Amino acid sequence: VQLQASGGGLVQAGGSLKLSCAASGNIVSVRGMGWYRQAPGQQREMVASFNGGSTYYGDSVKGRFTISRDSAKNTVYLQMNSLKPEDTGVYYCKAVGMLGSYWGQGTQVTVSS
Repeated sequence: VQLQASGGGLVQAGGSLKLSCAASGNIVSVRGMGWYRQAPGQQREMVASFNGGSTYYGDSVKGRFTISRDSAKNTVYLQMNSLKPEDTGVYYCKAVGMLGSYWGQGTQVTVSS
């Protein structure tokens, strides 16, 4: 499974961004996908994910971020609203399949105050 993330950039606090993650390869084996982020000097954390019919959000993004998917395009999105400087980091797309986990290359999100 190959993942291509895009959509990051620089935005002012209070603004919005939408990230995209396009999956290719053996996608029939994928059971769940999600977005993670890593700020400088911090551990990677789960932002939003889905597995089967369930959706999960990190506490810090609940009510502001929304994960969605377009099965026809094999693409997962992360709509980020009301962005805060603490949302700054590299955002990674992850897919979990029957044969293992896969990571995209990451896209930088910078929120200025």
